[in-house]
Amino acid sequence: MRAANALVKALEEEGVEVIFGIPGGAILEVYDALYDSSIAHITMRHEQAAVHAADGYARATGKVGVAMTTSGPGATNTVTGIATAYMDSSSIVVLTGQVPRPMIGNDAFQEADITGVTMPITKHNYLVTDPKKLLRIVKEAFYIASTGRPGPVLVDLPKDVTVADIEYNYPKKVELLGYKPNYDGHPKQIEKAAELIMKSERPIILAGGGVKISNASQELLELAETISAFVVTTLLGKGAIPETHPLCLGMIGMHGSKYANYAVQESDLVIAVGCRFSDRTTGKVSAFAPNAKIIHIDIDPAEIGKNVRVDVPIVGDAKRVLTKLKQHIQYKQRKQWEDRVNELRRKYPLKYKNEGFKPQYVVEKICEIFPDAIVTTEVGQNQMWAAQYYKAKYPRQFITSGGLGTMGFGFPAAIGAQIAFPNKTVIDIAGDGSFLMNIQELATCVYYSIPVRVFILNNGFLGMVRQWQQLFYRKRYSATCIGCKDVSFEKIARGFGAVGYTVEKPSEVEDVLKEVKDVDDPVVVDFRVDYQANVYPFVPPGAALNEVIDEEG
Repeated sequence: MRAANALVKALEEEGVEVIFGIPGGAILEVYDALYDSSIAHITMRHEQAAVHAADGYARATGKVGVAMTTSGPGATNTVTGIATAYMDSSSIVVLTGQVPRPMIGNDAFQEADITGVTMPITKHNYLVTDPKKLLRIVKEAFYIASTGRPGPVLVDLPKDVTVADIEYNYPKKVELLGYKPNYDGHPKQIEKAAELIMKSERPIILAGGGVKISNASQELLELAETISAFVVTTLLGKGAIPETHPLCLGMIGMHGSKYANYAVQESDLVIAVGCRFSDRTTGKVSAFAPNAKIIHIDIDPAEIGKNVRVDVPIVGDAKRVLTKLKQHIQYKQRKQWEDRVNELRRKYPLKYKNEGFKPQYVVEKICEIFPDAIVTTEVGQNQMWAAQYYKAKYPRQFITSGGLGTMGFGFPAAIGAQIAFPNKTVIDIAGDGSFLMNIQELATCVYYSIPVRVFILNNGFLGMVRQWQQLFYRKRYSATCIGCKDVSFEKIARGFGAVGYTVEKPSEVEDVLKEVKDVDDPVVVDFRVDYQANVYPFVPPGAALNEVIDEEG
C-alpha cells in the first residue's frame, strides 16, 4: 500500500486516538490517508500549540501524544514544544513533513534540517530515507517515547517516501541494541535503602514527576504511611499523593512553603523518587539537606549523582522499586519528628496579605469551586500561585511546564487534556503575558467546542520578571509592563465566539466562578488583580532552602 496509508494504519495499531497538527504541502499524502482513518484530528492554529496539546494529552493520560506538521516553518515551529516535553520527560511523537529526498540539502522551498535542529532536545529522532524502513521506525518511535524515561521522538517524512508503495508488515516488538531500560532496581541497593530508612529518625520523601509517570502514587503513599515519613514534592511531583493528606507538605524549592523547606533541611534522610534535583528544587546544592543521607530512585542512571551527592543510588522504575522496598521495611512511628514538622507547619503557614485584589485569593477560590478539575498552568507568577494554593488531589491533575518554563504552554496543554477527558472540567490558570503567546487557540476551542476554562491573573506585567526587578534591580522595571489592563480579554474571547468575563474586585470572584462552572462553551475570565502582588516565600538564587524571603522581609 501507499506508505502514507501504511503510516496511518500503524498509528491505529499503536492505539492513537487523536493527532494535533496543521497540514501543509510536504505532509499532504499523510493527511489524505488520515481522511479515511478512525483517528481524530484537531487542527490547531500554531504548530507550537499542536505539540503542547499533544504533550498535555500525554501528561493527562499517560499515553503517547502525537503531533503532525508540515516541513520548514511548520517543523521549526514545533521546537519549543519538543524542548518542553524533553525537559519534563513527556512521551510524545512528532511527525514532520520533509521535502523529497533528491531536494534535501538544496535549500528547497520549505526545507529545514529538523532532525539536526532537534537532536539535542529529542530522546531520539529519525529522517526516513528508505520507505521499507518506515514501519520499523514508527514502531521504534512509540517504543522509545514511552519506555524507560519517557521523552519526545521526532520522525521526519520526505514527501517522496510517503507516496512510495510498501508492503504492510507492522512489527510486533522492538529490539534495540544498547537501549535496555532497567526497571527492577538492584536487590542489594534496595536492601541498603531499607536499612537506612529503618535507622532514620527524621525521614523525608521527595516525590518528583517520575512518581506520576510510573503510576507509583499508591506505592509512595504506602511507604510514607508505613515509615511515618512526610512527603514533599517538586513542581512536577504535585499530586503524587493527595495534597490534603496529613503527611503531604506540598512543594519545596524556590517558592515552596517555609515549613516544607525547613523540614527538608532538618531531615536526616531524603528518599528521592523520580526527581532530578533541579536548581529550583534544591536551592544552593552544597547546603541542601546538610544532615541527611540521600536515597535516589530514578529510572535514568544519568540523573543519579548529577546534581546532588547520593548515598544509595537505585536505578529502576519507581513503582517496581517501591514495591520491592516495602518488603524490607516495617511500620515505625516517629512521634518526635511528627511533632516537630507539625510545629513548623503551624509556625510558618502559607499566607498572603489579603488587601486589595490578590491573585492568591482567586486561586484559592478556583480550588474551592473546582476541586477535581484538571489544572494546567502557564509560566511565571500565575504558575507558582497555582502550585502553592491549588491543592491537587490525584496524579496527573496538575500539568505545568517545569524544566523549560514555557510561557504559552498551559492553554494548548489544557486543550489536549480536555480532548483526552471530554467529561472533566479542565482549567488553565494563566498570566496575561503567557496567555497572549497562544491566544489564537481560542479559535481551535470554539471550532471544536472544547470547553476549556481560562482564568487569567491579569496584572498588566510580565509578573515574575517584574518581581525580580523589584527585589534585585532597584525597582527599575525595564520592559516588563505589557499593559494588559488596557486590553479587553472579554471582548477578544467573544470575538472568537467564546464566553468572556471581566472581574475587577474580590467580591465578584465566587459568583463568576460558580456561573462558569456549568457553561459548556470555552470560557475566558479576566481577573484584574493587584499588579504589585509577589510570590512568597522566595528562596533567592544561590541561597539555601532555609534562607527565605517572605512578605514581611
